[in-house]
Amino acid sequence: MNRPLSYAKAINEALRQSMELSESVVVLGQLVDYKSGIFGTTSGLFDQFGPRRVLDFPVAENLMTATAMGSALTGLRPVIVHQRLDFMIYSLDAITNWMSLWHFKSAGKSNMPVTIRAIVGKGWGQGPQHSKSLHAWFAHLPGLRVAVPATADDAKGLLMESIFSETPAIFIEGRGLFSMTANVPDKPYRVRFGKGVVRRAGSDVTLVAIGTMVPVALRAAATLEAEGIDVEVFDPRTLAPLDREGIFTSVEKTRRLVVADPAWQSFGAAAEIIASAAERFAGEFRANPRRFSLPDSHTPMSSALEKQYYAEDAVLADTIRKMM
Repeated sequence: MNRPLSYAKAINEALRQSMELSESVVVLGQLVDYKSGIFGTTSGLFDQFGPRRVLDFPVAENLMTATAMGSALTGLRPVIVHQRLDFMIYSLDAITNWMSLWHFKSAGKSNMPVTIRAIVGKGWGQGPQHSKSLHAWFAHLPGLRVAVPATADDAKGLLMESIFSETPAIFIEGRGLFSMTANVPDKPYRVRFGKGVVRRAGSDVTLVAIGTMVPVALRAAATLEAEGIDVEVFDPRTLAPLDREGIFTSVEKTRRLVVADPAWQSFGAAAEIIASAAERFAGEFRANPRRFSLPDSHTPMSSALEKQYYAEDAVLADTIRKMM
C-alpha cells in the first residue's frame, strides 16, 4: 500500500526495514542514537535495535569510515551517516584508496558493502563548509555507486538497494528535500541503480535534473507550458551508473538539452552528460546544450548573496526560453 511520506521519514523507514530484514545491517554516525535522530532520519532506531547496531561516533570521520570498512569485511552491512558531506572529506583517503578499489584489488574475490549517507545543506547560514555538493567527485571513481534521489519513494528504494548490494555506495541527500512528500510503498522494495525516470513528458526540450534540481525543473517546466514550450524532465536518479540511454532517448526526440546540476559548473556531472550527448548527436542539435549549475564560487554566508548564488526556477525557465 502506498501512502504519503516525507523524504526524511522514507529514509528512516528504509533503515528500519533493512535492519529488520537482516541483523547484519548496522548504522554508524555522530548522534545517530539521539532521540531526534539526524534530521529525523535515524529517530527510533536506537530504541528498537540497541547500541550494538546503532553506534554513536566521535567527530572522527576517517575512523568511522575505517570501522565501517572493517566491519563490512566481517560480513556486516554498515550504513554511515554524515550530517554534512563537507566533513566526509576527512575520510577521502579511505574511500578513494581502499573502499572504491577493494573489489578490483581482490580480483573480485572480496566485497565491501558500505553505504555512506552524505547530506548536503542549503539555506541561510550554511556557508561554504556545510553546503558542498560533490557527487561528481565520487561518480568519477570506478568501484563506487552514486545515488542522488530527488523523491521520497526513490530515497527509500535506492537506500535499500544500496544497503543490500555488494558494491559500496555514496548516497547523496539534499537537505532541502527532507520535508517533501511522495507516495511511498509501506513494504520493503529496491530501486535499481542506472535506471532514470521521466518526471514530465515533453517534446521541445530535454531537461535533465539532478537531485535537488528536480523540483526546480518541474516548476520551470510548468511555467513554460503556459507559454507553449513543452519540456521533458528526466531524473537520472543515479550518476554511477548513469542512464545514458534514457537521456539519449529523450534527446533524440527533442534535439535540445539542458542539464540542471546543483553543483559547481566546471568539470561537473552536467558537463559529462552534455559531452556524452554531444558524442551521440554531434551536429544534430537544434540549439547548443546548456548547463544550469552553481557559480564556480564557494557558497556565501549572507542571505542576500545566497539568493543570488542559488538560481531558482525563473532563471532556469529563462535559460530554456533562449534556446527556442
